Amino acid sequence: MKQGRFSRTAYKVALRRAAHQLFDQPKVLDDPLAVPIVGAEAAEKLRPSPKERDHPVARAFRAFMAAWSRYAEDQLAQAVEQRVAQYVVLGAGLDTFACRNPHAAYLRVFEVDHPATQAWKLERLQASGIAVPPALQFVTVDFERQTLAAGLEQGGFDSGSPAFLSWLGVTPYLTRESCMATLRFIAQLPPGSGVAFDFAVDPKLLNLRQRLALHLISRRVAAAGEPFQLYFRPAELAQKLRKTGFERTEILDTEEINARYFKDREDGLRVRGSLGQLMGAWV
Repeated sequence: MKQGRFSRTAYKVALRRAAHQLFDQPKVLDDPLAVPIVGAEAAEKLRPSPKERDHPVARAFRAFMAAWSRYAEDQLAQAVEQRVAQYVVLGAGLDTFACRNPHAAYLRVFEVDHPATQAWKLERLQASGIAVPPALQFVTVDFERQTLAAGLEQGGFDSGSPAFLSWLGVTPYLTRESCMATLRFIAQLPPGSGVAFDFAVDPKLLNLRQRLALHLISRRVAAAGEPFQLYFRPAELAQKLRKTGFERTEILDTEEINARYFKDREDGLRVRGSLGQLMGAWV
């Protein structure tokens, strides 16, 4: 992310979540705040856009982004049933869960992001009239100067109690050491803790068409100042997580995501390609 500027990638993710609310039925992720938070002007540009509504690439991207949020919230709900009372959203961007939190009476939410992106988030909340709930704590972390552990501690996070974390649309932009340092921190949390995240698949595992698609996407995000840096082989990543201290892992590839969230849809919405996968890991 360019210094002093909010994440353009986070904005694109927010637009696709909004597009999912506008164009797709039934909704994989039912988020009534996804459209208001991007703003009336952005929403009005989306509504009449046949490219955003019907283009196969746009549909596949918003399907994946709806699925990753739904997966994280499904896993969070299971954690709450086990009395986990802390939820950390890493790289929160314009995520709206904390403002529609069905567990607000007992679940505290910590949103972690770069200072510039978090300031932009607060502006968008104010402009759209979305109240900041008491159970939400903003944690600004500039990872060049501060660790995640230190930032969360300053924000009131209790590292002695279990927590669930989501980490969506972030890992491809990190260095390997930065990514693994965060996963090591999560693995050291008390039993019952867990994380849901997405990751980019090693290009060597992709076919020619998929590698060409990845190349085009990589050029776009690099032009926005947020280049892809990190890819994983799924089985090797699961093995690394277990060696790091996670007791259980789950990988959802494209086929499994579609079976779980897009089965029997009449509109044909589904995730396509194999560029990204979802991972759940539990301590």
